[in-house]
Amino acid sequence: MPKIVFVTGGVFSSLGKGISAASIGCLLKSRGFNVKIKKIDPYLNVDPGTLSPSEHGEVYVTDDGAETDLDLGHYERLAGVSTSKSDYITSGSVYDEIIKKERNGDYLGKTIQVVPHVSDALKARILAQSDECDFLICEIGGTVGDIESVPILEAARQLRIEGNYDVMFCHVAFVPYLEKANEWKTKPVQHSVRTLLHFGIQPDMIICRMEKEPETDWKNKISNFCNVPFNRVVKALDANSVYHVIGNFENEGVDVQVLNYFKYDATQSKAELSKLNQFISYFDNEEDESVQIAIVAKYNECKDSYKSLSEAILHAGYFLNKKIKINWLDAEKIENEDLSNYSGILVPGGFGLRGIEGKIKAISFARKHNIPFLGICLGLQLSVIDSLREVLDDVSSSEFGNCKNPVIAKMEEWNCSQIDAKVKVKAGLGGSMRLGAYLAEIKKDTLAHKVYKKEQISERHRHRYEVNNDYLAYFEKVGLKVSGECGGLVEIVERNDCDFFIAVQFHPEFNSSIYKPNDLFIAFLQSASEKRV
Repeated sequence: MPKIVFVTGGVFSSLGKGISAASIGCLLKSRGFNVKIKKIDPYLNVDPGTLSPSEHGEVYVTDDGAETDLDLGHYERLAGVSTSKSDYITSGSVYDEIIKKERNGDYLGKTIQVVPHVSDALKARILAQSDECDFLICEIGGTVGDIESVPILEAARQLRIEGNYDVMFCHVAFVPYLEKANEWKTKPVQHSVRTLLHFGIQPDMIICRMEKEPETDWKNKISNFCNVPFNRVVKALDANSVYHVIGNFENEGVDVQVLNYFKYDATQSKAELSKLNQFISYFDNEEDESVQIAIVAKYNECKDSYKSLSEAILHAGYFLNKKIKINWLDAEKIENEDLSNYSGILVPGGFGLRGIEGKIKAISFARKHNIPFLGICLGLQLSVIDSLREVLDDVSSSEFGNCKNPVIAKMEEWNCSQIDAKVKVKAGLGGSMRLGAYLAEIKKDTLAHKVYKKEQISERHRHRYEVNNDYLAYFEKVGLKVSGECGGLVEIVERNDCDFFIAVQFHPEFNSSIYKPNDLFIAFLQSASEKRV
């Protein structure tokens, strides 16, 4: 049976619970333990698939096709663990399951209540597929005291008191510094712990988010008033990157305290952290960011909208030992800008009409001026639209409205009788997309084959519209080549008249970490560095 570590948050949101969970997982995994990490979100959406990236951040996708919170990306990138559908839970999905069972009569006429029905369903989800791991880390989203979180905290409390599992609660809370008074204020942490106690949970460790190094006896006060041992009150200072947090936690002895709590030997070697330390040295290098990459995007309001993408570029830069500068350009504000000052241009995924023409202008500029270009998901679709506008009138996607030549469309809108049934999806919105990992066949003697150095790859997808195969006959006329396919669907396109111009229907950023940067980003940045302006 696994040891369970719940990570909760107090005072306010966005304190870094996900980074804390991933960092603890990384440190435990580096000691040779088998670690599994889960996220429980209290909101009533079934999943974040229909939430706006500008409000919620990116939607992360697992190999088995789950649309999840971006924290699962942190788990995979920082801790090096694989995640799946069972590792992401929302209150909405639990209520949806319970209501369907009730409608089917599965409860035999009983009154359905939060306790025991919701709490039991939550416990079952928490424990699912965790038998073989040594440590199960569960991040509880939101802030302690949120009304939506009550059933989740109740389920966690029950797991502790039932006695079948060893359970530890790590509480992440904010300790503010009042500069005018020259004081660190611990009262918000105390109130946060008091709220947690209200739900029957005594925290075993408090991770104190602090903006700078403290100089007072703040730790004694928190330890005394929150009933937590002095050594299990640790600081979590603001860091230059999420990767530095792991080292900070190690210096604070977070993993040692977790192991001591569960009566494990805390002297094992952590040799696996060597790769992380090398990456941090690269990150801290003050060399000028000479490779300038323009990302033409439209969800720029939220810095986490493209989290996996920016991380994948960082990983590839580390692999190439080149400093990369990402320039975020608003797709709605691009008119006739000169993009020639950038070493490479990238157009990422997205949904809806807003900003589309700006993205197409950027693609056209890269094509005509031979600037290294990478298109991802929607970036591929717009690359096809841009090229086919050279020979056809009124070319667009059916996603953006009616047009004469919908070169991008849902499969049911064109003759897809030759498409493999495994890649076909149902009509609708929520859950109707091609999601998760699919195999793609790569053609020899293509840029894609040169990049991946293999004839079959597996990458993750998240899209609803496809290249309309009825227009493939026009590709050669405009210089496009299909270099990768999946069950008869276009997966990769490229151009022979450019040094590096490639667009993919999948999301390679979901398969990237410091341990194994994605090949496509390595090739793109290598070409961009050679094209340095």
